[in-house]
Amino acid sequence: MQLSRFTDLGLRALMRLAVSDGAEERVTTKLIARQVNASENYVAKAVSRLADLGYVESQRGRSGGVFLTDAGRTVTVGRIVRELEGDCEVIDCAGDNPCPLAGACRLRGILAGAQEAFYRELDRYVLADLVTPRTVELLYRPVFPARELVND
Repeated sequence: MQLSRFTDLGLRALMRLAVSDGAEERVTTKLIARQVNASENYVAKAVSRLADLGYVESQRGRSGGVFLTDAGRTVTVGRIVRELEGDCEVIDCAGDNPCPLAGACRLRGILAGAQEAFYRELDRYVLADLVTPRTVELLYRPVFPARELVND
C-alpha cells in the first residue's frame, strides 16, 4: 500500500508543527512547504483538511500561523492516515471494469486484512513518536544553505 501525496504532506505538516514551540513560534503554510520541499498550494490544502478534522488551527493576520491542537497531539497516526486517505479498500473489484473473479476470489479479503494490520500498527503511534532531535535539526536547518567559500 502506498500513501497518497496528500496524506504524506499532511503527515509532514503535522510533524513540523509537532516540533514547534506552540503559539510562540509563527509557522505558516509557506514555511512548512519550504521545509518539507513541497508546493505551498498543496500544503495549504492538506493543512485545510487537517483543520477540518480538528488537528490544527490557523490564525490569520500578522501574528497568525498554523498550530497543532490538543487533538492533533493525541490522535494516532493510524487515525490520521485513515481520515486523509478516506479508508478506501486496497483493491476495487467492482470499479469500471469489474473483475470476473470477484465471486470466487479471496484476494480482496486478504488485502483488507493486510490493510487493517497496517492501520493497527500505525495506531500504536502519535506525532510525538515520529519526531526526534534529528527531525528537529533537519527542519530548522536553513532551506538553502549558504555555499562555503573556498580560498585557492
